[in-house]
This record gives sequence, C-alpha cells and structure tokens, in this order.
Amino acid sequence: MNGYDPVLLSRILTELTLTVHIIYATIGVGVPLMIAIAQWVGIRKNDMHYILLARRWTRGFVITVAVGVVTGTAIGLQLSLLWPNFMQLAGQVISLPLFMETFAFFFEAIFLGIYLYTWDRFENQKKHLLLLIPVAIGSSASAMFITMVNAFMNTPQGFELKNGELVNIDPIVAMFNPAMPTKVAHVLATSYMTSAFVLASIAAWHLWKGNRHIYHRKALHLTMKTAFIFSVASALVGDLSGKFLAEYQPEKLAAAEWHFETSSHAPLILFGTLEEDNEVKYALEIPYALSILAHNHPAAVVTGLNDIPEDERPPLYIHYLFDVMVTIGVFLMVVAAVYWLGSIFRWKWTAKNWFFGLLVAGGPLAMIAIEAGWYLAEVGRQPWILRGYMKTAEGATTSAHVDTMLVLFCLLYIVLVIASATVLIRMFRRNPVERELEERANRGEVAP
Repeated sequence: MNGYDPVLLSRILTELTLTVHIIYATIGVGVPLMIAIAQWVGIRKNDMHYILLARRWTRGFVITVAVGVVTGTAIGLQLSLLWPNFMQLAGQVISLPLFMETFAFFFEAIFLGIYLYTWDRFENQKKHLLLLIPVAIGSSASAMFITMVNAFMNTPQGFELKNGELVNIDPIVAMFNPAMPTKVAHVLATSYMTSAFVLASIAAWHLWKGNRHIYHRKALHLTMKTAFIFSVASALVGDLSGKFLAEYQPEKLAAAEWHFETSSHAPLILFGTLEEDNEVKYALEIPYALSILAHNHPAAVVTGLNDIPEDERPPLYIHYLFDVMVTIGVFLMVVAAVYWLGSIFRWKWTAKNWFFGLLVAGGPLAMIAIEAGWYLAEVGRQPWILRGYMKTAEGATTSAHVDTMLVLFCLLYIVLVIASATVLIRMFRRNPVERELEERANRGEVAP
C-alpha cells in the first residue's frame, strides 16, 4: 500500500488517545483531593458554601470520570492492537501494575458511588467526608500504578533477556525502577496543581463576568491557595526530574536543552531557534544553570548529544515542548503567588477584572503544560518504546487497518469531548449556584 506506514499511524493514534485521555485523567486524579479539601474546610468552618462547593464539583467530576473510563479503555485496547510485539515482550513484566491500576480504579469507583448516594443522608458531615478519602486514595493510586508502567518503559529492569526470551522476571523490581519516584511524584503534583487551576479558572470566570457572589470568591480563594502549593511542589519535583535525566536518560536532557557538546559550566537554554549545523539563535541562556540542574554544581560536566549514537537521539523539537512546559509553569506559580500575597496584604488590583482574566486563562494554560510535559516525556524517549531493548518501530503492528482505526477513534473522541462539555455546561447553567443556595437557605441550611 503506497504511503501507508503502520508505525507512523500507530504513533499518531496513540498520541491522539493520550492527548484526550490526559485531560480527563488529570482531572480524575486532582479533583477528588480538591473536593475533600473543600468539604473539610466547610466542616471546620461550619460553612455550607464550601460544602456546596464540594457537592457541585462532585457532580462535574462524575462526568469526567465516565469519559476517562472510555479513553482509558481505549489505551488498553490500543496497547494490544497497535503495539503487540511490545506487549508480548514486556506484558508479563508489567502486568502487576496494570492489574493494580484496574483494582485501584474499582476501589475508587465503589466509594465514589457510595459517597454520591449518601449526600444528605449523614447528619454528621465528618462521617460523609470519610467516604471520600478512599476515592482520593484510589484515584491517586490509579495514577501511580499506570505511571509505574510508563517509568518502566524509560528505565526497564526486573528481568533478563536471553536469546530473545525473558527470564528471571521480578515484577516488584520492575515496578520500582529508577524512573518511578520522580515520574510518579511529578504526575501527582502536576495533576493536583492543574485541577486546582482549572477549578480556579471557573470561579474566576464568574467573577470576571461580574458575578461577585461570596461563593465564587471563596472558591477562588481555596483553589488558588492550593494551586500555589502544588505549583511549588511541581517545580521542586521538576528539578529532581532533571537530575534523574542527567543520570539515566542523558540523551533526553541534551535534546531538550539543545546541548550538543559534552562540557562543564553548561548553560540552560530557553526559547530560541535551531539553525543549520545545530546553531542556536535568539535563545535565552542562563549561565551554569544546566550543570546545576543536572548535578547541583556549576562546574559539573553534562553529556552532550554528540556523544549519543545518531540512531538513539530524540527529536530536537522536544526543546519547544520543554519551553512551553517551563514557561507556563513559572507563569502560573507567579500568578498564584501574587494572588496569595494580594489576599494577605489586601492589594486591590488583584480584584480587578484584568487579573481575573489572567486567572481564567490559568486553567487552560495548566492543561497545555500537562500535555506538553507528556509529549516531552514520550517523544523524548524515542526511538525507544522500551529503552535499550526495543525500538518503537519494532514494537508496532504491521496491520493494514490502522488508518481505519485512526478515523474511528477520531470520531469517538470528537463525540466524547463535545458530549461531556455540553453536559457539564448545561448541568451547571440550568442549576446556578444562586438558586441552589436559595433553596438550601429556605431549608435553613445556609444563608443566601
């Protein structure tokens, strides 16, 4: 078939699926924690605004969970259909975290159902909050186990390959591979951060549109404080991730930083363009910063890309993904810090419409940073699907029908995204918070 490339099409379809799934998976990991924080604050302050905040977030969360299940199932299906050689080689090594991820999801789903069903059935909100703890644990555990699989693909261990056969398999060693600590910590921290910014952007949207109801102000205050805490945590974990790359995946760090010659006192390169002969122009160079990032010392030697075999070098465009991720991350951390300081020192300009506009943009920008981070992680591993053992082309299917699958899944994702967005918008538009607060005030639960 002229022009038909099953490897390229498999990569495109997998990337498309991950792009969609990451949106819902990130919300699925971070929002349960935000719900728990809101309900806990409501209980501690005896403030039904926060209790209602948790309740309304939960309604929206259920919709995203449903779509996340579909896209997550699609990933599992595509692993078998698009990457059969990879699964045949690695499946028996990483089957344990895959099973544990499924178990964690069912654990989360069971308690989420009970939590939803028992709203208004507990006079004591503290008892009801206890039901949410397994939901938050299950969602984070699910992310942890599936990230272990991804970490294994970057630093595979727990087996030996002899004559093309796997021997001496140890799933526990495979799970707790060198990439696991930083990848799991980064996924969890950025998921919590992104979810906080997404929820903050919703509250800021109402304030930006002129609805200055106390409910929205409280929602923004809670989410922005949480967003700042986890943005700082994400930055700290990002620093550890850089040190991990310097030791275990120097080719990814070098490609992301356009660092070609092995040298000491290596600068950190941000932005810029790459010309012929690997000449970097218009870049912002921070002296010694790459050496410090990689080894905590300005004179440390950082491996350059020229010392990596040509057929094992990642695509150089991952530098732009790194720029997007870092730039947005720093911007969001600064905005969150300014909001927090403004609330402490009562800066009036942080209550201006233009500042609310920045906060509205925070949610979409945080999601873009998450996507860029995942692209950087996955494309930066190329050309390997299992680093050091199997290249991506070797793991892919040879089926002649990947193009058909790509079209069908594109249609599925379009339907899912449009349907979920429509349901969420209509759900909250038809039941505005003012009406719900009034109804509860009539029942003597909260002042309007």
